[in-house]
Amino acid sequence: MSPLHLCLLLSTGLFCIGLAGALSRSNAILVLLGIELMLNAANLNFIAFWRYGPAPSAGAGVVFVIFTIAVAAAEAAVGLALVIALHRHRRNLRLPEATRLKG
Repeated sequence: MSPLHLCLLLSTGLFCIGLAGALSRSNAILVLLGIELMLNAANLNFIAFWRYGPAPSAGAGVVFVIFTIAVAAAEAAVGLALVIALHRHRRNLRLPEATRLKG
């Protein structure tokens, strides 16, 4: 088995764990953790395809990873701001009860 296949299997496992965590949890912080795991799996794919590709350019894979890290940081900031707002209004972090927020 080639190193690319091993990286892709690890990335698939991380993505599946993140997806299961994001879909099965009702706590907002655990859902955000699952989304972060899925973004890290995508980063691992970018690096694996860049490193083991037929002609890796100087830094194309690293540029993609830096971009996705910036997106993950923005997602975490907005997500945590929503979690804080949810906690202030409802005094809990359960997502099924978050559909009744007003104004």
